[in-house]
Amino acid sequence: MAKIIAITNQKGGVGKTTTSVNLSAALAATKRKVLLIDLDPQGNAAMGCGVVKDDMEYSSCELLLEEIPVTEIVYKNKELGFDLIPGNADLTAAEVKLMSAAHRERRLADALLPIKDQYDYILIDCPPSLNMLTLNAMVAANSVLIPMQCEYYSLEGLSSLMTTLRNVRDSVNPNLYLEGILRTMVDTRSRLGKDVSDQLLEYFGDKVFRTTIPRNIRLAEAPSHGVPVLAYDKASRGAVAYIALAGEMIRKEKAAKS
Repeated sequence: MAKIIAITNQKGGVGKTTTSVNLSAALAATKRKVLLIDLDPQGNAAMGCGVVKDDMEYSSCELLLEEIPVTEIVYKNKELGFDLIPGNADLTAAEVKLMSAAHRERRLADALLPIKDQYDYILIDCPPSLNMLTLNAMVAANSVLIPMQCEYYSLEGLSSLMTTLRNVRDSVNPNLYLEGILRTMVDTRSRLGKDVSDQLLEYFGDKVFRTTIPRNIRLAEAPSHGVPVLAYDKASRGAVAYIALAGEMIRKEKAAKS
């Protein structure tokens, strides 16, 4: 049975999609079966995987609106190493339609039931807002992974996100938990970054991943080539960091089960 992880942060530009694509590739590199779901109307995760978002026949929009079975929407690409359900601008219309739909917050959870036993991990790239799409992801998920930059405004947004997580847990998904907080775009020379990082560690403890994602030009270049950084430059600092993150997650999961 797949572990479903919603990768979310209502603040944009924190490396959410970068993490979704490259963590999927890193987990796949450890021989895990991985599905990435692009739930962001911008469709950046799809583009980062080499899918032209405007040319696709089906997307996560049809999945949420229950128009097409999930088995017909999954894109399989052996070179990519993991499967993909792409997203595009149609998701904006899907969100509007969901507002008046029955069981609107459970659409994604229900749609994934037929394929949950086919994967080890299902990662969901959420939009940079706390909307109906993000709520669907959090209801479907076992856990939430939060990428964030070590900046003051990021701390403010983290507080709102943790409140949302608690509300979802109290109302519709009592088993939802915090997978971890991932520090992204880390600049070791920044005093502010160190101060914010220290505050995170003080408050969240071992819920802050030991692995950090550095600012890395190869990581920034990979999406323009439509591949994860592991396929673009596996020796780069960005690629090594995401492999380390995958390893840390797997070790934590094994320790929790033992």
